[in-house]
Amino acid sequence: MTNTSNQTVTLELINGALQAARSEMEALIDRTSMSPFIREKKDYFTAFLDKNGNLVVSTSLTLAGNLVDAILDDYPADTMRDGDLFWYNDPYASRGGVSHLPDMVFVMPVFADGRLIAFAEAWGHLWDIGGMVPGSISPHAISTFQEGIMIPPVRVMREGVLNEEVFRIFTRNSRFPEMLKGDLKAIMAACGLGKRRMEEVITRFGADTVEDAFAFMLNQSADALRREFDTRVPDGEYSFRDFIDCDAVSDDPFSVHLTIRKGDGRIVYDFSKSEDQASGPINFVMDDSVPKFMTGLYMTMHNPNIRMNSGFERVIDQIVTRPGSIVDPVFPAPLGLRSHTMIRVNNAIFGALAQATGGQAAAASCVYVLYYLRSQNHKTGRIDLCIEGLAVGFGGRPHADGLDAVYYVAQKNYPIEFAEMEFGVRIEAFRVHRDSGGAGFHRGGCGIVRDVRVLADEADLGIRLDNCKYPAFGTNGGLAGKAGRIIVNPDSNDAYELKSMSDGNPLKKGDLLRVITSGGGGWGNPLSRPAEEVLDDILDGFVSIEQAAADYGVILDAAEIAVDMKATRAWRATLDSERGMFNRAEFFGGAAGLTPPAAE
Repeated sequence: MTNTSNQTVTLELINGALQAARSEMEALIDRTSMSPFIREKKDYFTAFLDKNGNLVVSTSLTLAGNLVDAILDDYPADTMRDGDLFWYNDPYASRGGVSHLPDMVFVMPVFADGRLIAFAEAWGHLWDIGGMVPGSISPHAISTFQEGIMIPPVRVMREGVLNEEVFRIFTRNSRFPEMLKGDLKAIMAACGLGKRRMEEVITRFGADTVEDAFAFMLNQSADALRREFDTRVPDGEYSFRDFIDCDAVSDDPFSVHLTIRKGDGRIVYDFSKSEDQASGPINFVMDDSVPKFMTGLYMTMHNPNIRMNSGFERVIDQIVTRPGSIVDPVFPAPLGLRSHTMIRVNNAIFGALAQATGGQAAAASCVYVLYYLRSQNHKTGRIDLCIEGLAVGFGGRPHADGLDAVYYVAQKNYPIEFAEMEFGVRIEAFRVHRDSGGAGFHRGGCGIVRDVRVLADEADLGIRLDNCKYPAFGTNGGLAGKAGRIIVNPDSNDAYELKSMSDGNPLKKGDLLRVITSGGGGWGNPLSRPAEEVLDDILDGFVSIEQAAADYGVILDAAEIAVDMKATRAWRATLDSERGMFNRAEFFGGAAGLTPPAAE
């Protein structure tokens, strides 16, 4: 497909029709699923792929991972039939196509005139798939066998007929089988809907035209990223290391190390110096597409016309990992908390690109927070399970502040009314974690504070909160974000703090759990931030008067609730404006980033 005006119109019509179909698939999942994770938190994803498994149409915040290759290994295209549906959740068998067991992937082939044209795909995070604890994920897991049942790529539906035996075996392993059945049926139905909508597009435009459009969209995205990389990143070698607080089994930190090499027309991302795999569940089976998509998403985000698809994968020539490392673990290393490493992969990319571009890359973002509150209903014998994901602060950017109080990949926090009705808890506070965003010309995003009152007679708590020892680093003169904490019965004589990544913490009726999440790093020198913007942050509750003076050099006229510009100019002149490229408790340059800075 060449870029003539008529063909451009056709391309946009095909893309628009498939984006609408993808949104319709999401709406079906949203309205028919049963678990809180999918229905309320929106932890699901839909997409269309070409016949080779290249992701073509997806959300603007694409989740990377090669979704089809593992299926094609066992089920070549010429053995697939109309009405087949394939299913898996095994990160090792799929080589990182999915990255932890609760994420269930379903893929349905689409044919035209007996010829494979595309795939419709949907996946969602299921509430409980067995394993050592209700909810399946535990910070204390030391083997993926403890994290639930593993499904390698299988054909769960053959020519429209469901394999009921496989379905029954799987749901029998859940503590919440009816909820599991509802979610599985919702995701499978979404694939069927996507298949029908793709067939309608093929009927309207023709199979050859649709395939040409797919190829054009992939080439367009590849060309766009290649131009950005060639323009913004000089030839050279750029290294950065970011740190995870611990793996929940030991208190030792773990690191992700990246070296970007650009030269002789090639781009290589080398992660081979990353830490050895962990005993705890922070290991990440990293498909090569993950750092490629992360790079493409960031470097092209200023252009809304660039589609997020597998074209990005063509630009970075090689991803190097070391078997037995935290980003290339050996089976059966546990994976349930792999997001702690995945976010560090992202931050390491930003750190390396910041050095390559003179600081023109985002500061570090935090790892989202989850807690697992498990109790037993003694009257019914039923297990009550509350799994709640909590928002954090994202890093400041060269063009804007970091995002405040957001969960990862456009997912949502539970509404308070829903959480209280569904989980038998009482939410007594939900507010911004003031001063948690790292100070900067563009401020880091703030985390949140959530107070949860336990109403069950007794409960067991698992918690995963990161960026406590190693807060999100600031970039290009910005300051690091502030760390989070977990406190039981705060502001009382019985107050005590929990380990931020732990499980099996006993709670009793009436206990108050306070979860304080971390803030993102700041970008740019905070002394250059316009004083009126700092005042706005004070009035909005993101920055205190004390932090405004200490980090931003802004002095208020308390009587007028306004900036005292004369006092501000004088005070800023006395403050140290010498800044390194990065800050995590203290400033350090690129080379210093290769060793752990002092923990706060």
